[in-house]
Amino acid sequence: MNAVGGPGPNRAVESLLAFWAESGVDAMLLDAPVDRIAEGQAARLAPVAQLKPRLAAAAPVAPATPEAGPRIAEARALAAAAGDIEALAAAIAGFDGCPLKFEGAAQRSVFYRGSLTAPVFVIGEGPGAEEDAQGLPFVGRAGKLLDRMLAPAGLAERVFITNTVFWRPPGNRTPTPAEQKVCLPFVERAIELISPKIILLVGGASAKAMLRREEGILSLRGRWFEWRAEGADREIPALPTLHPAFLLRQPAAKKRAWSDLLTLVERLDRPDRPV
Repeated sequence: MNAVGGPGPNRAVESLLAFWAESGVDAMLLDAPVDRIAEGQAARLAPVAQLKPRLAAAAPVAPATPEAGPRIAEARALAAAAGDIEALAAAIAGFDGCPLKFEGAAQRSVFYRGSLTAPVFVIGEGPGAEEDAQGLPFVGRAGKLLDRMLAPAGLAERVFITNTVFWRPPGNRTPTPAEQKVCLPFVERAIELISPKIILLVGGASAKAMLRREEGILSLRGRWFEWRAEGADREIPALPTLHPAFLLRQPAAKKRAWSDLLTLVERLDRPDRPV
């Protein structure tokens, strides 16, 4: 998703937090700092049992959400009934089972852009503000950077681009696994309809959701995996890479993302070459 950062120290803090998030750091022990020196040696060595009430009080309480099972089943039925991409787009637009649709998004689904005969299927994490406004994925600052990377790699006309979810998460936050799971049947059906040769997973949220892995993107990127839909026989090579929004915050990492694209192109054009 696109990110907006302020100038000066705030930008540096944002970049550091983004780096931790992309590296897989997604939790902390306490929400507020504790002066261990003031509390003394006894507090520093306090048993875990004494900390549990404090941790429980600090932990946010997740809001109640509708049962996921029926919503996923509905998504699967709608996706299976879609005979082509346009029918799938209509099914997504009419689907009310993803809470994101009603949590601040423009309620216009953001499904895809690109070629319907693309050999490369690109999956990001979710729409940002510009995507929400235009109804197309990867059209903001991060999307423009993605296009500038795809073009010199010879991939500009060879990609189908979508996301793991089709509505903008509030505040451009990362979509939750539950939100991704309810949208997954549509993503899988799109892959089936496009029938790509390779899947490019852009960013940690996409790579974790599609590969069912827990590692951070800095560990997953540049490595080949075999993706397969649940219950399907065909396996498709999948390559995780860094998200363009991360590259905007950490320009030094662009060379790693470029290396990933070159690896993908080599595999695409020489499919029999060992990886």
